[in-house]
Amino acid sequence: MEEVKEFIKNCGAYFLATVEGDQPRVRPFGTVDIFEGKLYIQTGKSKNVSKQIQSNGKVEICAMDKSGAKWVRLSGTLVRDDRREPKVHMLENYPELKSMYSPDDDNTEVLFFKDAEATFYCFTAAPRTVKF
Repeated sequence: MEEVKEFIKNCGAYFLATVEGDQPRVRPFGTVDIFEGKLYIQTGKSKNVSKQIQSNGKVEICAMDKSGAKWVRLSGTLVRDDRREPKVHMLENYPELKSMYSPDDDNTEVLFFKDAEATFYCFTAAPRTVKF
């Protein structure tokens, strides 16, 4: 899990795919961290992405490194964690978000991956998969 987090974090941005009815939805994201042994991301409850995740928690992330030669696909189910502690942790690791989010507002949402599978790809090697 640490390897997955570091790879995604080093990419800077990644793309999160959700579904809305029968329509795929993809958008860039930037938050990823580990808290209490789980991989988390962060968004706002008022956003469409949050509503899509609550309707169907199955998502996929794709991130490519800066060289363009390696990428990871991470799939799993996102689960909302409404506790204050993971929100504080995420905002401490992404202080630039503190102007928009607070652990005490009704909008900040942190979600962790359940039943996750990450596959690392490279043009010069066979894919490698890790589960957590």
